[in-house]
Amino acid sequence: MSLSEQAADGAGGSVDWDRLPDPLTARLAEVAAAAVGGMPEVDVPVPLRRLARFTPAKRAKLGAPVLVGALRCSTVFRAAVVAWWEENRPGELHPGADDPLAAAAAAVLVEDPTAGEAVRAAVRRGEAVELRAERDAALARVDKLSAELERLRGELAQARSQARSVDGQRDVEYQQLRRRVSEQGARLRAVADDRAAADQIAAELRRSAEQELAVAHAERDREGDRADVERRRADRAAAEVSAARQAVREARQADEVRLGLLIDTLGGAVAGLRRELALGGGGPRPADLVAGTRPGDPGMSGLSGLSSDGLAALDALLAIPSVHLIVDGYNVSKTGYPDLPLADQRTRLVGQLAALAARTGVEITVVFDGAGVVTAPTRGSRRVRVLFSDRDVLADDVIRALVAAEPEGRPVLVATSDRAVVASVRRHGAHALQSAVLLARLVRS
Repeated sequence: MSLSEQAADGAGGSVDWDRLPDPLTARLAEVAAAAVGGMPEVDVPVPLRRLARFTPAKRAKLGAPVLVGALRCSTVFRAAVVAWWEENRPGELHPGADDPLAAAAAAVLVEDPTAGEAVRAAVRRGEAVELRAERDAALARVDKLSAELERLRGELAQARSQARSVDGQRDVEYQQLRRRVSEQGARLRAVADDRAAADQIAAELRRSAEQELAVAHAERDREGDRADVERRRADRAAAEVSAARQAVREARQADEVRLGLLIDTLGGAVAGLRRELALGGGGPRPADLVAGTRPGDPGMSGLSGLSSDGLAALDALLAIPSVHLIVDGYNVSKTGYPDLPLADQRTRLVGQLAALAARTGVEITVVFDGAGVVTAPTRGSRRVRVLFSDRDVLADDVIRALVAAEPEGRPVLVATSDRAVVASVRRHGAHALQSAVLLARLVRS
């Protein structure tokens, strides 16, 4: 009996369409979609005629539920589909096909007695394919991770080797620099010893000349008639003393020149040693490391005891080496030019501070409240650092953090008229400067 005769006869076991696996349902939809496109319109159920205008792939994708429902409910439609496949694609749809899904689909369409076993075989084949795919994917991931692990191990070994090489080279350079510094120190001590010896010789020559001059004066006093001769001897002795003094001065100047050259050489060696050991000098300043999102901690000493009530006193403070001037931005700008918009106040104050920094060389940091800034923030210059506090942080807290960040002993000057800020920075060891005094100094700059 052919496949179409089995479908028309309806003989065989029944199939539970509600429990068909998804891959088999999809294959049945593909079989029906391919047949619908080539069947006469009269053989196509009315609900499926609209799908006949679509491509087979689109029919199987969009009309799968309708196609499978028609196969389930209509024995005539199933027989027509089987007949179309036997006529147009003989041998592709058969219960004994090599493809488990094709065999199961054919068995279901003709309700073959072995349909249940064919469905189970298709399910097992699908599960096996999925398991093999998962296994292959897992093995691929394992291979990829193994390769990545080997690469990382190689990079780690290379990095460790480079680190050991760099450490060894740094130790060698450090020992060389120490040896050079030791040699320069020995030469410096030798020059100092030579200078001491020259001073001793000069003192002896001075004493000798003074003794000879005293003898000459005594002889002149005793022998009045030989005054001219003694005067010449005295002049000669004075000339010898002057020549000796000149020689001593020249020797001392030469020793000072050599000593200066040695000190410069030693300074260069020490600077090179500091660079090699990364001991600072080129890194960020303490104020560059202060975040504007948290208040500072107390802990530094500075300019206690100095007064900045006048411009002369302020100039004296600004002349102190390494002094750091911290400016309460809006406190100063609103004191000096309150009628300007805040953006113009910031621009004008930063410009005046830049001129002051260029004239004095002082490190200057100006802090503004960042909560009210709606336009682009003012940029600082090479000598003036401009900071804006975070939205939930006051500029006063950033100023306190800047003071706390400075190392103990560095002179710090805070320009503000806020009494609370003045009291807190003085407790931390910094010195306070009234805003009006700073404004007067900026006008003069």
